[in-house]
This record gives sequence, structure tokens and C-alpha cells, in this order.
Amino acid sequence: MTHPIRTLEEQDEPALLRDQFRQLLRYRTLLALGVAIGLLGGAFLALGGEDTYTATGEVQVRSATADPFATGASADKGINIGSERQTAVSDTVGTLAARSLAAKGDKADARTLLRGLQVTNPPNTLTLRFAYTTTDPVLAKVRADALADAYLAIRRQRTEGSIDNMVNGYRAQLKPLVEQRDQLAEQAGGSAADDTESARANLVVAISELNRKIVELKALDTTPGYLNKEPVVPTTPTGAGLPLLLGLGGVVGLALGMLLSWVRLVFDPAVRSTRELVRSLGAPLLGTLPRERGSAGTLLAIGRGGSRLAEEYRAVAFRLAYDPAFARARRLLVTAPRGDSAAAAAAAANLAAAFAEMGRDVLLVEADLRTPSLAPRLGSVAREAKPRWAAPGEEDGGWPAGSRSNVDVPGSGAFTLVAGQPVDNVPRALTSAPVGRILSEGDRPGAVVIVLAPPVLSYADAVALVDRVEGVVVVCDPREVHRSDLERIREIIGASGGTVLGALLHPARGRRARKDARKEARRDERDDGRKKSGRRRGTGAPDPASGHTRQDGTSGDPTETLGLRSPFGTPAGRP
Repeated sequence: MTHPIRTLEEQDEPALLRDQFRQLLRYRTLLALGVAIGLLGGAFLALGGEDTYTATGEVQVRSATADPFATGASADKGINIGSERQTAVSDTVGTLAARSLAAKGDKADARTLLRGLQVTNPPNTLTLRFAYTTTDPVLAKVRADALADAYLAIRRQRTEGSIDNMVNGYRAQLKPLVEQRDQLAEQAGGSAADDTESARANLVVAISELNRKIVELKALDTTPGYLNKEPVVPTTPTGAGLPLLLGLGGVVGLALGMLLSWVRLVFDPAVRSTRELVRSLGAPLLGTLPRERGSAGTLLAIGRGGSRLAEEYRAVAFRLAYDPAFARARRLLVTAPRGDSAAAAAAAANLAAAFAEMGRDVLLVEADLRTPSLAPRLGSVAREAKPRWAAPGEEDGGWPAGSRSNVDVPGSGAFTLVAGQPVDNVPRALTSAPVGRILSEGDRPGAVVIVLAPPVLSYADAVALVDRVEGVVVVCDPREVHRSDLERIREIIGASGGTVLGALLHPARGRRARKDARKEARRDERDDGRKKSGRRRGTGAPDPASGHTRQDGTSGDPTETLGLRSPFGTPAGRP
């Protein structure tokens, strides 16, 4: 019974966040670039700007009062500290401060003065803090003092002006009352004496009340406030220092790098996670090959003691051995999406060695007839042998009968290799009768056939074998393969009658290695095109009418070409 592929749980938010964070960390270059830009910006602000100095003075605001020591007297009576703060930064204060500074030789205008002034109010206080910032510490102290004094002077002027207005108003009311009193004094006597005295007494009371109010207003303490903290000359520059600016620059740069990485991630067509790979390919992840030092130039990892890479290949082989789809035919096609097939060749050879360790009779067929490289990479472990599938007269022919060899794996056993050879017509060779007899070896009890094919999206060679091999393993680098490529592979293999058994991820190569691999792939394509062009000009292809057997085991009969095969697949072993 085939186990269903576990789908992504959309509601698993912590897992999704962790996955997205890991995806952003893939673009370490952009993250480092953002941090570098932030650090350079912080260093420029710290070292490139001019030092500034701030002088600070504090003024306690108070309202006019008759008796500040009376019980219940409130210092904040009638004071709106927000309005006072606006007054402190007004043009009126700036103009008065500019006049006082002009007498001392400072010709700055009101706008220039107010540009460097900042007035704040500490919470739950009636204090205004005057902070003046400029490049000269002495000038900062002088201007902060002048602005604080100008604010107190303006506030005193406004208080005294209000008192004078009220006194003048009371005096205007008092003048007609005094005139009426004098007239009544002249009319005293006669029968109306009582009425006159009564009216005169009322006028005297009103005049006395107005005089009392005038006296109280003149007796008010009009002190606008006190300079609690006098500005002093600052000794150190203000603002963030170099360490703080570098720290802030690093944080901002990291945020910029994360933003750049997110934008790159959004427009990146490559597979961003293993979950996305499984979803796009429609098959499970068989394993992830670890990077192993000291393994460069060595194809077989199985046979080396203490190799993590070998253990991963064994785990993949065991998983495939118990897969129902693979157990039906015991034939496996190993291929890559694009580029070179070096990783796929290593996977095919090591899986063959792993199955040989299990006691299986393994046959490894290199179906890459354009750039064959498996036999040279295996080296001296391969020895020539006579194939059992060769028909009479084919033992000494070309590919595939003349390419058989045995590969000994130290401590694990041996498997049979059919190495690839360049041929004139690759599709004809892959669909020939000898290849059918090779693939029929998988029908024998205990036998396993592994076919190494060129990249499935670069050539149609793998598609020519899918209907007879059925099970396909895709070996890819998650940083190079695109989601659209995996979806296309799934559609091609499914339409060809095969089944994708899973994906095998190999370690990501460096940028230089990927660049060299792409150059080598383009060079191989050009060489292959030149060879085909030479054969079209008659430089090596035998005449089909001559009846001679071709190097690929076919006679040149057009009925043996790929185009005339049954669309429903050719059974393995049927010529």
C-alpha cells in the first residue's frame, strides 16, 4: 500500500515562520550587503558630520499672585503649560532675544535663533526646558540664556500689561461715580436731605470698592517665573556617539538586508523549501545527501568506512526496496532536471552498490550516450565481462553488448555496469532490441536494473526509457532547480507512463562550480551539435540499404526508430 504524501499544513504558523526565516537566510550575500550599508551609513554620520553642542536652561513658570504664602494659594493658577511652551518658541520671543544678542555682537535674526531652539516640558511640572544646539559651545550657552530671559521678559510684559488695562478700566468706572458724589455733596440740605445722603452713601461704597480693586491689582506680584537652571557652556558634543551609531546602522542594515532577501525570495523561481519541492514534484523526498570532505574525485561512497554519505545512500536504497511501485518491476531510472548529470551518476552508482550489499543482482546501465563518463570515473574497479543478454553474434558488437564490465565494491559486493558509448543515433540505440533485453533483466528474481539517463529536460533520452523502466528518481540541487521544472518533469513522466518515486537532493555547489558546470554543459551541447552536423554530411553514418549492423545494435531499419514505437509502451524484453 502506497503511503500518501503528507501535505503542508497551512495553519501551522510557527512552522511556516521558521520555514520562511530559513528561506531568507539562503541569501546571505544580500543580508551581508544590507548590514555593510548600515554600518557604513552609521560610520559616515558619526565621523562625517560636524560636532554639535547643546546648552540647557530650565525656567519654572508661575502666575501673578497677591499673597504667595496665603493658605490655598496655587502656583499653577491660570497657567496652561502647553500654551506657555508655544509662547516660548514664538517669533515674539525670538525677536526680543535677537535684539538683546545684537547688543552683544551676535547678529543672528529671529528665524536663525529659533531654528536651534527646542523647548520641552517634563511631565507633571510647570518647568520649561530651553535646549539650544549649535556648533559653538559658548554660543549655545549665550543663546539659550538670551531666549530664556526673553521668554520671562515677554511674560512679565504681558502680565503687567493686563494689570494696567484692568486698572485703567476701573479708573474709567470710578470717574463718573466721583463726579456724582461731588454733585450730591453740593445739593445737601432742604427736604430731600435724607435721599441725598442715602445716594451719596451708595456712591461712596462703590467708589471704595473700585479703589480697593485698583489697589489689589497694583499690589500683585508679577514675577513671571524663575530660572532654576542657568545654561552653562557644554563640554562634550551631543548626539549619538560612534558605537551607538554603528549599532543602529547595523540594525537598520539588517532590516534592509531582510527586505532585499524577501524581494529576492518573492521573484526567485528556484525551489524555496523541501515542502515546495514535494508539492511541485508530486513525490516524496527520499533523502538529502550530506557534504563530505575528502570525497572529491571519488564516485563510490559505499565501501568507505565511517561515511555519512554512504549511510544516506543505504537509507535511500532500503526505502526504495520496500516501495510497492519499485517492487513491481525492480527497474529504476536515475536522472537530473537540467545541466550536467554528475550528481545523478554518483547517485546511480552508489544505489547500485547499496542494492548489491543487500544481495541483489544489480545491473547499472549508463544511457547517457552523448557525454558518457561513468566508466572513467569508476576507474580500476570495473573489469570487462561477457553479457548474458547478448544474442549470438552480438558479443563483439558496439553498445550495449560490448560495454559490459563488473564493478567490485570493497566489502559490499559487485554489480554489473553497461557503460555508455557515443553512437550515431541516440534515440535509435535506446529503443533497440539489445536495450530491451537488458531491461528485461529486472524480471529475474532478485535482480535490480538501474538506468542512468541524461537530464530529462535537456534531452528526450530519459523519456524514451520511462515506459519500460517506470520508476524514476530525480537527483537535483534545490538551489538550482526551478518549481516550473519540477512540475514539467512530473507531467512528462506521468504522460510517458512512468512514476516519480521521489527526489534525492545533493549538496549545493559553490557559485564557481555551478558556473563551470554550465560552461561545460554548453560546450558538450556544441560538440554534440558538431558531431550531428558531421554525420549529416556523411562522415560516419553507415548506409541503411547496405544491410550492415550499426554500432548501436540496429540494422538501420526505420521501423526501429523511436517514432514508430507503440504509444502504450513496449514491454521490457520484447525486441
